Amino acid sequence: MDYDRPAYRPPSPPGAHAHRYPPYVYWRRRAITAIGLAIIMTFLYFAVTLFFALLNPSYGVTESARAAEWGRQHGMGFVVTWAESQFYKLNKPKTGGKPPAGSFGSGATTKKYRARNVLAPPANIVSPDPHPLPGEGVWHAAGRTTANGIPTVYEAFVRPDALHTSYVVGVAWMDTNLLTAQLYSGSQIPGGGPYRFTAPVSAARTESLVAAFNAGFLMQNANGGYYTDGRMVAPLRAGAASAVIFKNGRMTVGKWGRDVVMTNQIASVRQNLDLVVDNSKPVPGLTKANSTKWGLTLGGGYNVWRSGLGITKDGALVYVGGPSMSISDLANVLVRAGAVEGMELDINTDWVQYSTYVGPAHTPINGGDGRSLLSNMPGSPSRYFAAYWARDFFTMSLRPNESTASSTTTTTSPG
Repeated sequence: MDYDRPAYRPPSPPGAHAHRYPPYVYWRRRAITAIGLAIIMTFLYFAVTLFFALLNPSYGVTESARAAEWGRQHGMGFVVTWAESQFYKLNKPKTGGKPPAGSFGSGATTKKYRARNVLAPPANIVSPDPHPLPGEGVWHAAGRTTANGIPTVYEAFVRPDALHTSYVVGVAWMDTNLLTAQLYSGSQIPGGGPYRFTAPVSAARTESLVAAFNAGFLMQNANGGYYTDGRMVAPLRAGAASAVIFKNGRMTVGKWGRDVVMTNQIASVRQNLDLVVDNSKPVPGLTKANSTKWGLTLGGGYNVWRSGLGITKDGALVYVGGPSMSISDLANVLVRAGAVEGMELDINTDWVQYSTYVGPAHTPINGGDGRSLLSNMPGSPSRYFAAYWARDFFTMSLRPNESTASSTTTTTSPG
């Protein structure tokens, strides 16, 4: 037996700090965990806000427009612009061709009314295409009439230019002697509410509603101001194209500081860029390459959905809206429709919308009683009856004294 071998002893337990990681490993793990949590929270934030944006009609009619609006609000404008540019390259407006049958309305004649305080119906629009199609540019009565059956709105349809001949734009002519205008403010445009007149149009005010249509750009893009409810919401810019509503319900379009100035008779002023029509002519420079001066278009394209508003020599309002229009096309159609002064309103597919409404006078109506100027306008006539609608818009309603007008009628060929 070997008595010199020491007795076996089990190893001692490790010390309390024997397996502690070096400090840099500890802090690295903490940083990785924090970064991971931040990424997860950011992803959840974007996912949740995008989800609700896609469900929010005030962001646009189509899901693509809602996603684009959301992207720009979250610092991804360059990504949105790139995506839109690629889409536009793949879907440029086609040239040549003819529009679908029935694009110019029905009926070859209209009624011309000679009555007290009634404006003479407009002459037919000469098409920009040297080869007009049957019915092109012919006016047709639309929307509610007066109690005596006198039309207050006429609509006509023409091609935007001589190149994109398969597209049709709509034109609406409004008798300001029979109609009164109102600007409705939104929470998004101009912001800073509440306002006395905002969506939805109340049931009482729908009893005389004849038409409603979009206003202008987001205020940060309008290069102009906004005045309503006795409040200067955004400073008015001298020289800006201005849609002006007076307290008597009259509405005009002009250059601020030259054609119209602030008085105590003005109820609302909505400015948007500069005039595109001045003294019955398109302003110089419209044919230059597209620029942000006339608005950021989808994909940076030149021929897109546009809308505009003009005033005629005798005081009628003219609205133009439709697809595949350059800013020059818009001005040209306004002039052809009789505008002596004209301005661009909102642009791009989701925001160009004009509707007329029918129904007995003094009876509430809703969006189901409306009809879009063009059947392919993505926006519904119901948007102005929805509390969620966040953009500003104009309405045209029967004047309270319209039922007292006497009239005689003669049926003739239009123009």
